[in-house]
Amino acid sequence: MINDDQNTTSLDLAQIREDIDSVDQQIQQLINRRAKLAEAVAKAKFAAEENPLFYRPEREAQVLRNVMERNEGPLSDTTMARLFREIMSACLALEAPQSIAFLGPVGTYTHSAVLKHFGQDAVVRPLPTIDEVFREVEAGSAHYGLVPVENSSEGVVNHTLDCFKASHLNVIGEVELRIHHQFLISSNTRKDSIKQIYAHQQTLAQCRGWLDVHYPGVERVALSSNAEAARRIRNEWHSAAIASDVAASIYDLEILHGNIEDNPENTTRFLVIGREKIPQSGNDKTSLLISAHDRAGALLEILAPFAKHNISLTSIETRPALPEKWAYVFFIDLEGHVEQDNVKAAIEEIRPLVKEVRVLGSYPLAVL
Repeated sequence: MINDDQNTTSLDLAQIREDIDSVDQQIQQLINRRAKLAEAVAKAKFAAEENPLFYRPEREAQVLRNVMERNEGPLSDTTMARLFREIMSACLALEAPQSIAFLGPVGTYTHSAVLKHFGQDAVVRPLPTIDEVFREVEAGSAHYGLVPVENSSEGVVNHTLDCFKASHLNVIGEVELRIHHQFLISSNTRKDSIKQIYAHQQTLAQCRGWLDVHYPGVERVALSSNAEAARRIRNEWHSAAIASDVAASIYDLEILHGNIEDNPENTTRFLVIGREKIPQSGNDKTSLLISAHDRAGALLEILAPFAKHNISLTSIETRPALPEKWAYVFFIDLEGHVEQDNVKAAIEEIRPLVKEVRVLGSYPLAVL
């Protein structure tokens, strides 16, 4: 027998569900209205310019910041921004699909960073090396590229920095990705008979403590990428892989254990590279390449103007200036945009002190 309280609850749930359906309809109508506006933007750009730019990093950063600032919950600021990220990705694909070259294969953490920054509607182009990512963007075969530059546990990616020395591409954005390693099995895997665990060498090192506790004595096999590890176990019954949740989805694998990394704060930073320069967004970073003279105190001379103009540096890395012996270039990241007066003044004061100052790019600080 149903009592009055149950009747009231059923009526309340029915009304709530009806309200949800009504809200869903309104959301859908508004998203389509936004999409039509995006199409109108595309028509206006094609009418005004021969080769218009459609991806505007500074504009997208401003939109996402506004979304987070006006958010009133109960969804978190980050969750709300991610929803808008996908809406913008879908609308940008209507205007002009954007091809993104990245260090592949699909299913790697670099692939995850592409999806985080450009959304699911980006056209992804996995490539085997960082050099090829630069070449594809320089040749115009891809609109943009995304490359890893540093990891909080492993340090700087020297290959990426060296590519900037020979390239005239600009840094137009950055992505920070928290690295979570998933322990994956396939539908064929016998959970109690795992004899091998596949992953990239760095991933195995970052999960060493967890593996020592949960799978002591099981052979750990280093492969070229975590995506290759995920692909390999699909047809094996005695093996497991460590890879990303994106790899798990792509290769239809089960996450047997989640987030097994020893350091939960492990983060990789990626740079977005392109051919254009980016206007100010209101919260920016600038990357510089500085070739110094081989003399005592050279680095101190370089740093002094930044302190004088109250500019915070976020990173300083040194690389050999090959083929010269004992000569070095400095890669410096700082807070601010090259169009800001204090940043511009500091750079002009440094120029007479060094062989070369090259602005690699000014770009919005990572939002998500």
